[in-house]
Amino acid sequence: MNGAFLNAIAILLGSLFGMARRAPISVRAQSFFKTMLGVFTVFFGLRLVWLSVNGTFLPCLKQIFIALLAVVIGFWIGKLLRLQKISNCFGRFAGRLIANVQSNQPPKSGDAFNACTVLFCAAPLGLLGAVTDGLSGYYYLLAVKAVMDGLAMTGFVKIFSWPSAMSAFPVFAFLGAITLACQFYAAPFLAAHNLTDSTNAAAGFIACAIALVIFEVRKMELANFLPGLAVAPLLAHFF
Repeated sequence: MNGAFLNAIAILLGSLFGMARRAPISVRAQSFFKTMLGVFTVFFGLRLVWLSVNGTFLPCLKQIFIALLAVVIGFWIGKLLRLQKISNCFGRFAGRLIANVQSNQPPKSGDAFNACTVLFCAAPLGLLGAVTDGLSGYYYLLAVKAVMDGLAMTGFVKIFSWPSAMSAFPVFAFLGAITLACQFYAAPFLAAHNLTDSTNAAAGFIACAIALVIFEVRKMELANFLPGLAVAPLLAHFF
């Protein structure tokens, strides 16, 4: 649960930094952090792929192909399940809560807490990182998300005050629950059938897709890619 712990600590530290600092982070600094977060997301995504493929050239090529195919098939499954639309609903719900907080004088602390909790829990990178942390202890994707959330909290805490910082606790519980479920239930089954690497490789490619959104290269329906994590071991099992 290293990743979930780091995420919660980053939210709390970001809140403290935001309350202590009077001036907001400059646009230039925000652009720098955004670029570096995108770079690290790509790096840790490709590193996960590299660690997950093994053997000679042709077996490695086959594993990469299976992972990419799983991501593509998973995307269309997610599209059929309308996962991105569900994710957008959470985003709009959080947006309404933020608008309520900004319009109410004094603001309702519950709205600030709920808005930050929804935003931080519904992020695809968080779900992806919690799965890889649980399957193989690869918490680096959650570490990147932790920095993102910490930077976001420096701004949120100025708008919503200290109650927004309490979102760190449900975020820790949510991501920690996913991590533990993967660690105790999914990981033993996948390891017994040598399917963990295929799942991690697919997760690495999905992380690279997330980086494209961070860099604003193009808009992508990120939530729709998540079923690829379940498709990858199935394809690896049959092929």
